[in-house]
Amino acid sequence: MGGLILSIESSCDDSSIALTQIDSKQLIFHQKISQEKQHAAFGGVVPELASRLHAEVLPLILEKTKPYLKDLKAIAVTTEPGLNVTLMEGLMMAKTLSYALNLPLISVNHLKGHLYSLFLECDSCFPLGVLLVSGGHTMLLEAKSYEEITIQTQSLDDSFGESFDKVAKMLSLGYPGGPIVESYAKKGLQDFFSFPIPLRSKKQFAFSFSGLKNAVRVQIEKEKQNNGILSEEFKANLCASFQDSAITHLVQKCRIFFESNANQSNAWKSFGIVGGASANLLLREKMGKICKEYNATLLLAPLEFCSDNAAMIGRVAIESYRRNEFASVETLQTRPRIDAF
Repeated sequence: MGGLILSIESSCDDSSIALTQIDSKQLIFHQKISQEKQHAAFGGVVPELASRLHAEVLPLILEKTKPYLKDLKAIAVTTEPGLNVTLMEGLMMAKTLSYALNLPLISVNHLKGHLYSLFLECDSCFPLGVLLVSGGHTMLLEAKSYEEITIQTQSLDDSFGESFDKVAKMLSLGYPGGPIVESYAKKGLQDFFSFPIPLRSKKQFAFSFSGLKNAVRVQIEKEKQNNGILSEEFKANLCASFQDSAITHLVQKCRIFFESNANQSNAWKSFGIVGGASANLLLREKMGKICKEYNATLLLAPLEFCSDNAAMIGRVAIESYRRNEFASVETLQTRPRIDAF
């Protein structure tokens, strides 16, 4: 077996470790343990609880990689962005392994990891446009190469995924909100409520979900005042209408950038959707139509690798390893709030 990279992901509430073969990019081992059940009672991620759970679970996953330790060439770890207390758990493990095994350390940007979830076990293809949608970020990226990734625009307030979580919380549906709201939406009518499409009347090239979220809140309060309870039918129709407005907003703003590049020599030939919220099937369907309209190939990560995972961190680490981009074990720190590449 060729040389391997061991990668660690702990930026939020998923504990994950992967082993990736450097030459072939083959994923040799991957395990992720989610903390969703533990955080559900609080309606969102509790950083201190997440950190404690990482400390318990990461060593258990690492134990399963022991047969491969002799083949390791480097240790990779997510260091930015994320929750500082959870990033630290992964970084401490990575530094310990680097010292103990005398292996170089690779620092990986979590957002770049999501981009490279499109290229698991295969070669990358550039240039491309990328819509990154998750609980923490909503960004439109232009990726010309591994080194040149720029943010074209991002959300002015809530992220796409966060808005789903908040709607689910307002309806007392549970956490995480994305898959729950999507499930309810399948049973409802997307045109039942006339929710606003954010920034529709403005040419502003940005994303925003706070106004839509507030419109949903007002509708819920109105229903409670009129009927006292929120019926299952009401919840389904509200989720369907909200989801349609949120996704229509994303598509409309992405269309602006497609149009601006359509007649240029560097027009996108490929377009990817990444991040935990990229698992939304309606989003995939609507963005697929836009890509077809502009003759771009739609790239999607496998559903199991849309949310945070160490496999995507390992895939980025291969590129770093080949470029000899290693971090100092003594000085490497986490940068939880950075939104850059």
